Amino acid sequence: MTVGDCSSGQWSMPLRCSFPISFSSASRPPGQLPTVADRRYKRFRRRFFLCFEGDFRQRPGVERNRSGVLAALAAFFLWGVLPIFWKSLYFLPPASIVAQRTLWSLVFLLVVLAWKREGKALLNGLRGPGTVTWCLLSGTLLASNWLLYVWATLNGRILEGALGYYLNPFFNMLFGVLWFGERHNRLQLAAIALALCGVALQIPAVGHFPWVALTLALTFSIYAVVKKRSPLGSRLGLTAESSLLAPIALGWLLWQSPSPSTAFGGNWSHAALIVGTGLATTLPLVFFGHAARTIRLTTLGILQFLGPTLQFLIGWKIYGEPMTGPRLLSFSLIWLAVGIYAADAFKRERRDRV
Repeated sequence: MTVGDCSSGQWSMPLRCSFPISFSSASRPPGQLPTVADRRYKRFRRRFFLCFEGDFRQRPGVERNRSGVLAALAAFFLWGVLPIFWKSLYFLPPASIVAQRTLWSLVFLLVVLAWKREGKALLNGLRGPGTVTWCLLSGTLLASNWLLYVWATLNGRILEGALGYYLNPFFNMLFGVLWFGERHNRLQLAAIALALCGVALQIPAVGHFPWVALTLALTFSIYAVVKKRSPLGSRLGLTAESSLLAPIALGWLLWQSPSPSTAFGGNWSHAALIVGTGLATTLPLVFFGHAARTIRLTTLGILQFLGPTLQFLIGWKIYGEPMTGPRLLSFSLIWLAVGIYAADAFKRERRDRV
């Protein structure tokens, strides 16, 4: 017995039981309106019975949603384990790592653009009024964020970096109020307040002002604000930013290196790691771009916390950064704020569906 057309009046399914299950709308007398039980049955059939169907090609929405979630998990996982990769580039100063990352990201992005045949769209976009200025500003903010994050990773401050990326969505909400007139409900305001309390606890916990975390959150949030002003999309925008910063990056590498060969590693193993900086930048963005197109932004916003959580565990468990009681309490407040943020996001999504 096979699965029939679910939109027709009668269909059956081969479940693992001793009798076939079959439903039909013909049992209702002609002209009689559907009852509450009929409507409940339809919802039940649509949401539950289709889970037994093995041919996912008949359900492209389910397949796309699943691939989008997997792509988001891949992107945030790669961003979460990046501290391990940056630690392997110990032979380069942070500024040189960011310069190499800019150059090799541009190489991989140009390959993606050629594959997507978007070169003309990039050139046309750069001709727009103010586009170059916005891209140069956003590129400078992004490079500053990269530089500080790499410096923090190489100097034993991975936990502070993780704190900064935990705080990023709360700064986005705060800037939404200040610059775009957005309104937030009590749960969102409570999440922002808890996050700020967690930051305040970092001062006695680490013995100094958490400037690394706050600067990372601020620069990335302002970068997001500037990106909203740019007419280019995420991939074209990042390509334009890398193109504008590439001459500066190349000039820096040649100026601070005794020879062109040493500027790009000096040996094959180092050169392979340097080329990997471009892949480490581009590959998560490709996954993220697919996820942003195929799953709900609410789901994407919740999954983004996977990245700083992995960074937190790597800094604490692998590289042995100190975790005192006050510091753990500070992160606990941040996690509570994240939980409130997630609960509010799911609540708003459920309300929008009604």
